[in-house]
Amino acid sequence: MNYSNYSNYTSDQQYAVDMRTSQVMKRVYVKMFLALLVTALTSLWVANSPSMANTLLSSRSIYWILAIVEIGLVIAITGAINKISSSTATLLFFLFAIVNGFTLSVIFFVYSPGSIAKTFFITAGTFGAMSVYGYFTNRDLTKVGSFLFFALIGLIIATVVNIFAHSDTLGWIISFAGVLIFLGLTAWDTQKIKQSVAVTPNESLGKLATIGALSLYLDFINLFLYLLRFFGDRN
Repeated sequence: MNYSNYSNYTSDQQYAVDMRTSQVMKRVYVKMFLALLVTALTSLWVANSPSMANTLLSSRSIYWILAIVEIGLVIAITGAINKISSSTATLLFFLFAIVNGFTLSVIFFVYSPGSIAKTFFITAGTFGAMSVYGYFTNRDLTKVGSFLFFALIGLIIATVVNIFAHSDTLGWIISFAGVLIFLGLTAWDTQKIKQSVAVTPNESLGKLATIGALSLYLDFINLFLYLLRFFGDRN
């Protein structure tokens, strides 16, 4: 094979990889968008249903049960992804989105609808910018991602501490740190999904799209909630 033919072969191979990656990322974003839509519609339904809202708000145990179910679903999807079918993983993902809609419905009783909508669009813009950066950057974000993972653990610990401390100052620090951490995680997760496409068999790409959508969905939701602390107008 002469240099010209080798160059053409390499270009064609790279084009095929780029097309494959592009198709998987489209599936990731579509699944993520649909999950966010399911969560939003569920939250609105609960918030506008007096009986559902009263049940959720009057019993803290129900809220904690829902939170535990959410954690269980995330563990089930990520832990059993190699043992379940792609359709089952997708079904569990959307079930998670529904349950999360129930838990997130409480924000409509704390913040005004206008400020929630405003924060959502701010979140969409910042999330989109960081995801685009993660997709196109040539910089390896592995070290940054590892740092952000440990920072996230610290954030969780600080949040638990503040549940008992009730410190407004610590609360604002946590919110600011949360925004920075999930902006960084958005870029890292996007790059990680893109890189995973090249080493994932064709028959497992559907599962990869679901796991990728779940990761970015969690980044978006957490970023939204932390930004809501800054831009939300309390009722």
